[in-house]
Amino acid sequence: MKIPKRLQPLVDDGLVDEVIRQLMSGKEAMVFVVRCGEEIRCAKVYKEANKRSFRQSVDYTEGRKVKNSRKARAMEKGSRYGRQAQEEAWQSAEVDALYRLAAAGVRVPKPYGFYEGVLLMELVTGDDGNAAPRLNDLMLTEALAREYHQALIQQVVRMLCVGIVHGDLSEFNILLGADGPVIIDLPQAVDAAGNNHASSMLERDVSNLANYFGQFAPALKETDYGNEIWALYKSGKLDPDTPLTGHFAHTYAPVDLAGVLREVDAAQAAEAARLARMSGL
Repeated sequence: MKIPKRLQPLVDDGLVDEVIRQLMSGKEAMVFVVRCGEEIRCAKVYKEANKRSFRQSVDYTEGRKVKNSRKARAMEKGSRYGRQAQEEAWQSAEVDALYRLAAAGVRVPKPYGFYEGVLLMELVTGDDGNAAPRLNDLMLTEALAREYHQALIQQVVRMLCVGIVHGDLSEFNILLGADGPVIIDLPQAVDAAGNNHASSMLERDVSNLANYFGQFAPALKETDYGNEIWALYKSGKLDPDTPLTGHFAHTYAPVDLAGVLREVDAAQAAEAARLARMSGL
C-alpha cells in the first residue's frame, strides 16, 4: 500500500521496512500493520487534536507532571507552543504507561518505541495468527465471560498497584489475544495518587466490565469490585495477589436532621432580617 505521510519518516530511518495495511481507525488514532525486519508489528499514528473525537479533559490530565519547566509554563498559558507540548504529553502518556504496565506483568501490547508521533508496538494476534478481535465483536459462553472478567479484574488490580487507572476501559479497548484479554488504548490513563477523579474512573472501568460480561453471566452485574479494590488501595492493603470477593459493604453516616433544621432556621432568620433592613431604608 502507499506509505502514509506520517509513517514515511520511520521508513526513511529504517525503523519500518514495509507498511502492510491499515488495521483500524479509532477516535484518537489510526493503526497500521507494518513489517520491521522479520517481525510484524503495529504502528499507531495519533490523530491531530482537532481531528480526534476523544478530547483531553482536565479530568484525565490532572496530576500529570511535565519535567520541562518551560513546557509546563507554556501549557498553563495555552500558547501555540504550549498546545503542541500538551499534545506531545498526551501521546507520550500512553508510551510511558505501556512500559510501566508491561514491566509489572499487565497484559498490554509490548511497546518498541515512539517516533515522530508514532508508537511502534506489538501486534496482538488471536489463535489463528491474525490480528486479535475486540471483545465487543464476540459472543461468549457464561463460563468464558466469567473467566475473562476475572482475568481483567486481576489486570485492573495490577495496574492500580503501579499507580495507574485506565480511565476509559470497556469492551471496545480490550483485545482477545491467543493468551487471553489484552488491554489497549492508554493515552488517557490517570495517576491514581495524583488525580482526584481516579477513584470514580476506576469504579467506572470496573462497572463497564461487569455490564459487558454481565450480558453473558448476569450475576456479574451484582458485583462491586470497583469499590472493594479502591478501598484496599487506599488502606495500603492492595497487591497483585490480594484475594477479592466482589462485594463491598457501604457505610453511611446518619443524617444530623436536627442540625439541618437549625441551618434552615438560621438561613430563614437571616433572610427575614435582611428584608426588614431593606424595608426600613
